[in-house]
Amino acid sequence: MSALLPITLSGGAVQRRGKRLIGPIDLTIDGSGVTAVIGPNGAGKSTLLKALHGLERLSEGTITWNCGRAEALFRQAFVFQTPVMLRRSVLENLAFPLRLNRRPRAEARALAAEWCARIGLAGMEARAAMVLSGGEKQKLALARALITAPELLFLDEPSASLDGRATREIEALLTLATQGGTRIVMATHDMGQARRLAREVVFLRGGEVHEIAPASRFFDAPETEAARAFLAGDIVD
Repeated sequence: MSALLPITLSGGAVQRRGKRLIGPIDLTIDGSGVTAVIGPNGAGKSTLLKALHGLERLSEGTITWNCGRAEALFRQAFVFQTPVMLRRSVLENLAFPLRLNRRPRAEARALAAEWCARIGLAGMEARAAMVLSGGEKQKLALARALITAPELLFLDEPSASLDGRATREIEALLTLATQGGTRIVMATHDMGQARRLAREVVFLRGGEVHEIAPASRFFDAPETEAARAFLAGDIVD
């Protein structure tokens, strides 16, 4: 049984400088696997993820977890579209969240070294994270989020601007994470990626949830005209 899930957003809305970015939205995240949040540019995908994670304050509505807020924040992680690198070595980037969780230094560094090998950065432990390639930074950011075994992981465009090889490596890490019990909510423009990974699809349009369905049903037979147009590559605003 999950200590964190379900997450329930009830009438959630985010407003900034008088402009409503999302809402009102009613949404529940539960179960296992990957939820792909898709929709046209400006639909509010990133804002929704940040609101669910707690990075974006709701202007209306409520969000509830299966546990207290402090514990909920402890049990989840977020990876941004542009990876955030600490001005430290690769190894120290990976060890950082473990040290925040009061893991002994030697234990944290040993586990960080294991993850370096797991993500293909063995031999690069002492390299400055800031000089890595885009794909390497994305893998490092993902590994840094996964190293604490979060129950829930939010990903904002995890493969944006990456080549095919780097995308495959990222998706392999995500598949292993879900097999290990991590629930993933992922915003993506890559419909191939959504088809490959998602169990569930949330289609946003104009800051509101336009359609929610199991991935197989959504991609084979979307219920709304807007979703059908979006999947066909038409312009949907």
